[in-house]
Amino acid sequence: MDKMAIILHAEPGTRDAMGRAAHAMLYTKELKERGHEVKLIFDGNGTKWVNELTKESNSLHPLFVAVRETGAMVGVCKFCISATGGKPEDAINAGLPLDGEYNDHMSFANLVKAGYQVMTL
Repeated sequence: MDKMAIILHAEPGTRDAMGRAAHAMLYTKELKERGHEVKLIFDGNGTKWVNELTKESNSLHPLFVAVRETGAMVGVCKFCISATGGKPEDAINAGLPLDGEYNDHMSFANLVKAGYQVMTL
């Protein structure tokens, strides 16, 4: 089994960012369904997607729900969600764990050490 970490940095608000978010979730879903170990991490301005994707009116909401239902590990940078104007409890309420292993950020070194290939969108 291969390991993949997909890090979403794209800030909501443009068609490009919508495409990056859609593909990050689509890749996560496909990899998980095919037996791979996969993590989707909302990092930097990508943490702003947490509030967007939990809205049923968002066209990506069904895909977001489907990704969560696969059991894929999805996390949100603990530091970045606050730094970009969000609230950590928004992630928790959305069923997304906060990741803050390294100075309240996700640990890139731990991903590499654990054998994850990293893709950033």
